[in-house]
Amino acid sequence: MPNEKMDLLAINTIRTLSIDAVQAAQSGHPGTPMALAPLVYTIWNREMRFDPKDPIWPNRDRFVLSNGHASMLLWSVLHLTGVQAVNADYESLGKPSVTLDDIKRFRQLDSRAAGHPEYHWVSGVETTTGPLGAGVATSVGMAMAQKWLANRYNKPGFDVFDYNVYAVCGDGCLMEGIASEAASLAGHLKLDNLCWIWDNNHITIEGNTSITFTEDVAARFLAYGWNVLRVGDANAIDRIEDALANFKKTKGRPTFIVLDSHIGWGSPHKQDKPEAHGEPLGEEEVKLTKCAYGWPEDAQFLVPDGVMAHFNEGIGKRGADARAKWHEMMKAYGAQHADLAKEIPLMQKRALPEGWDKGLPVFPADAKGMAGRDASGKVLNILAQNIPWLMGGSADLGPSNKTLLTFAGAGDFQPDNYGGRNLHYGIREHAMSAVVNGLSLSKLRAYGATFFIFSDYARPGIRLSALMELPTFFVFTHDSLGDGEDGPTHQPVEHLLSLRAIPGLIVLRPGDANEVVEAYRTIMQSRHEPAVLVLSRQPLPTLDRTKYAPASGAAKGAYVLGDAPDGKPDVILIATGSELSLAVQAHETLTAEGIKSRVVSMPSWELFDHQPKEYRDSVLPPGVKARVAIEGASTFGWDRYVGDAGKVVGMRTFGASAPLKELLKRFGFHPENILAVAKEVLGKK
Repeated sequence: MPNEKMDLLAINTIRTLSIDAVQAAQSGHPGTPMALAPLVYTIWNREMRFDPKDPIWPNRDRFVLSNGHASMLLWSVLHLTGVQAVNADYESLGKPSVTLDDIKRFRQLDSRAAGHPEYHWVSGVETTTGPLGAGVATSVGMAMAQKWLANRYNKPGFDVFDYNVYAVCGDGCLMEGIASEAASLAGHLKLDNLCWIWDNNHITIEGNTSITFTEDVAARFLAYGWNVLRVGDANAIDRIEDALANFKKTKGRPTFIVLDSHIGWGSPHKQDKPEAHGEPLGEEEVKLTKCAYGWPEDAQFLVPDGVMAHFNEGIGKRGADARAKWHEMMKAYGAQHADLAKEIPLMQKRALPEGWDKGLPVFPADAKGMAGRDASGKVLNILAQNIPWLMGGSADLGPSNKTLLTFAGAGDFQPDNYGGRNLHYGIREHAMSAVVNGLSLSKLRAYGATFFIFSDYARPGIRLSALMELPTFFVFTHDSLGDGEDGPTHQPVEHLLSLRAIPGLIVLRPGDANEVVEAYRTIMQSRHEPAVLVLSRQPLPTLDRTKYAPASGAAKGAYVLGDAPDGKPDVILIATGSELSLAVQAHETLTAEGIKSRVVSMPSWELFDHQPKEYRDSVLPPGVKARVAIEGASTFGWDRYVGDAGKVVGMRTFGASAPLKELLKRFGFHPENILAVAKEVLGKK
């Protein structure tokens, strides 16, 4: 029998904890937690299969708070349900994920209760949210992951993966284009394990949504192919529960629930006021609101007796029972499906199967060479055969990015084939990057791809990958002026610098086919760092590694590729990617002229900067001031490696539309110019 009194007490505990935390911090958003407390309570305590004692149990339901400014909703339920902390090595720490003291120190330094949910800090947070729309888009990746996992691992009598994904969003999320991209994809894929609940409160920071947002949102989602439901009263938990039950029964469509709410519910003067959305209520209003809830007006951070026990009897018991049954089932599963059973813990710990890199190619020296994208395609297809849970695709450019998996059985991930390894994101780069994050958060090894110029559209999700410390990777081709006649709209200039500016992101621009192999070898061993591969469209010479250093040096970010006979160069030529062969040509000419030079291949600034100073100085000796960097991108930032006495051959403008050879000549990417600049820094004109 439902205990209506205890339900309301628990809901008002969530509300008042939120009010008190925002008031104490003098920062934050109290209105949405006040309005959505009944919804979040219902999802957590009546519906979700989630064990607070094991918040990383693989078959748990997922909860995403996409309107992350309402983070006190999440901090409150994580505390009240007693979710336990887990570290980066997936070990339980035997202490709460969010304490009452964390809530008292909401938005303060080192509090677990940050201003927005942060995945890599707090167990129970399934994804970092804050940028509106990113959370719901990420939830699509989580739902896709469940479908793929179920297809591979579920067997008759063994529902290994059958979890659902719940995402709460607001008006701002649905205004952002990323939500439309992701909803369209989810509808196409018929993700019936996915439920979005829209807090339809008509309020944003600037006022009523009627000033900008007047479309029929429900009709939009019907057009996407979603099951659309409406709950007219956000306080009616039984009606919310009915809608969620409808979601669970619906097959072949994701569910979109329109929840009509009043922001700041219960506050006598703040309902439907935009200031309730984004600032504390004020001491007097706090007291009036608590009185409206029947709460002691002077109580601070009150958790009444029985509330935590009530959650323990709800989500605690339901989650523990579900997890125990799952583990018991897995014992029998392991006996009948041993090979599959061994994969699941490897995947969950972001480990790799034995022999994951077997068969990776070694490309022979070839003056004509191979495009970086072509080498990448060959490597991807080998890795994906060795690593069953490696999958991904492109934003409609798979044949050009060479990211299609073509081996037998790879298949396309579609509503009639959730076991496919090729993901087709459509022309939706922003949603693609969020979906990749959702797949990775589900412990799959996922990648996305597009032309490098369109990394601008994917960048927000890549930034979140870095913030969450996820081992995602992105394959970007058409890396420079190599797009030729397509012109400056398709020729990236500032993009390398833009991605290098993201903390924790590894940017790799390999210079030949064998460096591509080593780049992948490095990426696949990462457990907590995302990476981007920046690859050429045009063929690049495959260097003779009997003459030059082995490509394995790429793992250190930079290495001495070719050197002066005595190892004491007068000038150092540093290059990345497409321009590495230019440095090699210049080096050979300088050597023939009796000028001692060194070629340094530097595919990754970040990996190089991670190396000990002794190694970095051995590659770039501090005493050698004559240095030339060569890169078909913005020159900004290269001074850190070339110093005041060096020069950079790079881009200081946008590109142009012309055949590639003409562009290279126009912008100085030819051997004669590299020689001239090298002699200039040596003082030999």
